Amino acid sequence: MLNEVKSAFTENKVAILSAVAILFVSMVLGYLFEPYLYDFLNPVTEDLTHRVQTGVVTLTFQSIFLNNIQIVLTMFIYGILFCLSAAVLAFNGLFVGYYVATTDDLFQTLLLIIPHGIFEFSSCILACASGFVLFNFLYRFLKTINKQDDGSVREILSVSFAEGFDKLKQAIILLVIASILMAIAGFVEAYLTLPIAEFLYSILS
Repeated sequence: MLNEVKSAFTENKVAILSAVAILFVSMVLGYLFEPYLYDFLNPVTEDLTHRVQTGVVTLTFQSIFLNNIQIVLTMFIYGILFCLSAAVLAFNGLFVGYYVATTDDLFQTLLLIIPHGIFEFSSCILACASGFVLFNFLYRFLKTINKQDDGSVREILSVSFAEGFDKLKQAIILLVIASILMAIAGFVEAYLTLPIAEFLYSILS
């Protein structure tokens, strides 16, 4: 199993590094172009803030995890359409960059993001990469079907599936790891981020 996990990372470096680049660039763009994104992202920020303040959204482990795992699963499923996994990740990166740019105290904001963000951003990167790998599997599957001229439909589908099975397995492995990291992120955000941020802010500010 350990070797399969290692293979999922080593054989899909391009997918993972692409996801890292998408997240990083989108965060930077969200931060730098905050004034131009105001009309687009401010309603989202205000709606989220209002829902938290009014109790519609409670920042518990369950609510945080369920919300974030939806993003993870969306990026995986959208791998069927390839670019949409990147679009979901890019939107989240833009939103984070925008949100950081709108705050008055950058240091405090970073302290409130980094403790759980380490796990959450890593999860999002792997979820996006898993979507890319899923697309790779589908591409190989369809390509193998087109190459086969003989055999029944069942035989053709069976051979095609077997040809790309490793990629499907790797996509699922990355998805599982992304889900575990998101669970850790939810726990840290619900129970540890604020105490850690308050402690560090008190000694560093």
